[in-house]
Amino acid sequence: MLRNSPICDLNFWKKLKRKITNSLTVSITALTLCAIVLASCTKAEPPLRIGANVWPGYETLYLARSLGYYDSTPIRLVDYPSGTEEVRAYRNGEIEGAGISIDRALVLASTNPDVKIVVVMDFSNGGDVILSKPGIQNLQALKGRPVGVESTALGAFIITRALEQKGMSPKDIKIISLGVSEHERAFKKGTVDAVVTFGAPRTKLLAAGAKQLFDSSQIPGEIVDVLILREDVINKQPKAVRALVEGRFRALDYLNKNPQDAAIRIAPRTGVTPEQFLESLKGLTSPTLEENQKLLGKTDPSLLQGAQRLSKVMLENKLLPKAVDPAPLLDDRLVNNVKLRVES
Repeated sequence: MLRNSPICDLNFWKKLKRKITNSLTVSITALTLCAIVLASCTKAEPPLRIGANVWPGYETLYLARSLGYYDSTPIRLVDYPSGTEEVRAYRNGEIEGAGISIDRALVLASTNPDVKIVVVMDFSNGGDVILSKPGIQNLQALKGRPVGVESTALGAFIITRALEQKGMSPKDIKIISLGVSEHERAFKKGTVDAVVTFGAPRTKLLAAGAKQLFDSSQIPGEIVDVLILREDVINKQPKAVRALVEGRFRALDYLNKNPQDAAIRIAPRTGVTPEQFLESLKGLTSPTLEENQKLLGKTDPSLLQGAQRLSKVMLENKLLPKAVDPAPLLDDRLVNNVKLRVES
């Protein structure tokens, strides 16, 4: 009886096998297509764009990139000729963060309440200088002479603080507005008799025989470079911002332990030799992770007090459009969450 049933028919089983095979193929194809569609619908994490200009204190960001610390995270370092362009880019939404001087952070905070200072990159301890022609012996001798100053709050602050110490003011000199890229050329051409400068121009002009009349070690703790981020980015891209900060401190550790290799990696971008780059670091003090935690957490009040003093001077000299309280800007969340790996 079963022998006459379709179940016993070999052709029946062949047809059933084809149907099952076809159904499985369709199902697998459908699942594959679904996976592809879902993957394409999943948005890739947007890049974390960080602006910086050429300054020894910011180079640990680029060192971190060179060492591969940012390879697995969409962090993009964006070069700018000066902090002025960084401020403009931040306001235009072209970057999510920047390495800038604290005076510029205060200027940004006066119009952008989302600014957060998440790392203290360095204190200028001689890195910012006033250089003059060899025949000019002191600041008093600059009276009535042309002095090149970058048209920024920091440039104005340095010349103001330097002259104050000698009972003078910017009104006693002839200020010539110069971009950083113009410092060396204008000085050598004789357009100015002195210049407020830093970084590569400082190194090159000193090597060419310029006389140093003033440096930032004479106003300790007042000139600070920081890393800022937008507050919403800290909340929306926690993995990327943590990698940014952690990579920077790993690079700082590497620089301290392997200065020669670090300098070889960094120097080409800065336009100086590895030896000159290492020499420029002598004008900076870069706080450790633990020091950052204290400064941003305000258990060490020196950063806050210095920023408050700076804000007051800037407001008095019309370098700020309105008063800015630095306290809300200091944010220790990221430095408190960094797990620093020891570099060999």
